[in-house]
Amino acid sequence: MLTIAGRAHSTGEFCDGVSRRDVLRIGSLAAMGTAGAWSLSDLLRAESLSGSKSPKSVIMIYLVGGPPHQDMFDLKPEAPKEIAGPWRPIATNVPGFEICEAFPRLATMADKLTVIRSLVGNQAGHDAIQVFNGHHPKNQKPSGGWPQFGTMVSKVQGPARPESPPFVSLCYTCTHGPYNEPGPGFLGAAHSPFRPMGETRHDMVLNGVTLDRLADRKSLLKGLDVIRREIDQTSTMEGLDAFTEQAMGLLTSSKLAEALDLSQEDPRTVERYGTGDPTIMIDSNGAPRVPQSLLLARRLIEAGVRVVTLNYSKWDWHGGRNTEGRADNSIFLREEEDFPIFDQCLSALVEDLHQRGLAEDCAVVVWGEFGRTPRISARVGRDHWPKVNCALKAGGAMQHGQVIGATDRIAGEAVARPVTFGEVYATLFRHLGIDTGQTTITDLNGRPQYLVEGEAPPMPELV
Repeated sequence: MLTIAGRAHSTGEFCDGVSRRDVLRIGSLAAMGTAGAWSLSDLLRAESLSGSKSPKSVIMIYLVGGPPHQDMFDLKPEAPKEIAGPWRPIATNVPGFEICEAFPRLATMADKLTVIRSLVGNQAGHDAIQVFNGHHPKNQKPSGGWPQFGTMVSKVQGPARPESPPFVSLCYTCTHGPYNEPGPGFLGAAHSPFRPMGETRHDMVLNGVTLDRLADRKSLLKGLDVIRREIDQTSTMEGLDAFTEQAMGLLTSSKLAEALDLSQEDPRTVERYGTGDPTIMIDSNGAPRVPQSLLLARRLIEAGVRVVTLNYSKWDWHGGRNTEGRADNSIFLREEEDFPIFDQCLSALVEDLHQRGLAEDCAVVVWGEFGRTPRISARVGRDHWPKVNCALKAGGAMQHGQVIGATDRIAGEAVARPVTFGEVYATLFRHLGIDTGQTTITDLNGRPQYLVEGEAPPMPELV
């Protein structure tokens, strides 16, 4: 891990106002090689921002593998047992709004939530691309591929604060490649997210580098870049410039310090989110079950980040074999284990956003790549089901306390108000102050591209 110390005055602050205790850390710092750019894999926690208004922001929570909509937010208790499953709905604090009995905390704050029960147009395989950019992976795409949501926000709006990257990914790397974020697409490396969860987070320790020497290094890099730019034929220099500027802003800032260090958080708050284990689910191709990721996302939002993405647990539950070798529906054993932890951390995030005055500025969306089959089988439990999906939204000064859309009696197809991924994304862009009807981004062929698939409008029920 890299540690950078600067000259300090007797007041305990460095000459640029950085306090002595605000030691800056990054995961790795590339030497002056062919890349010529800083590489950061650790971000810095925000100091007190009391009195300053937070920028509009989004936290996107990806439930890896496809959560079972009819066991969570669209229960069908009157359906046959092989469809309804063992769970029963409970009332929430909004009349007529029911969710699974395993989510009692969320039930007490349904007035702060919106459940979309009719998300359609889902792809059928384990591919996260539609979750992260709203485009069906089988549809035509421009050269380089579609950028993901945070990348587009980075391009259109840039950083909310000079010392904060616009887009941070807290996603763990999944061994099943398609579960991972699709990348910046045709917008390129300049708008890739900062990724503090990588393996290089604790790579290096470099002592004695002052802020003045850091500035000298930046000047030297720029001098070398003049030479490289003359032979650059791939436009990579633009991306390298962006990385260098963002890295320098982070390293020399007193506004960001230890954002990912939960030891700086009130222990009672950490306890409210619950505990997790980063090794759980990793071996089964999914993301680990780490409730603290939701807390880290909130802390990064407070530090001025516009978009934070994270992946949570593994939701691809199929049947298995019990100890006697008989087929069983282990999906429900997994639900019994996972649902209460999810209820605790998600309710803690929503509660936190409201208590800290962030709810109007920060929107939250929770979803997976598809729904699950209505009929339960002993062999697979609930299998992949692209015909309908479920999503949950919170925050963002939207009209919450409602259920949008409806499915048939077995939760198999949307029968009222089908909602597309494009509409959800248009709503998130609108929250950030971006007009998807007017705003375009230019692809590698110089063609303007709209931000959402099908030029979908924001959801009128929410805005």
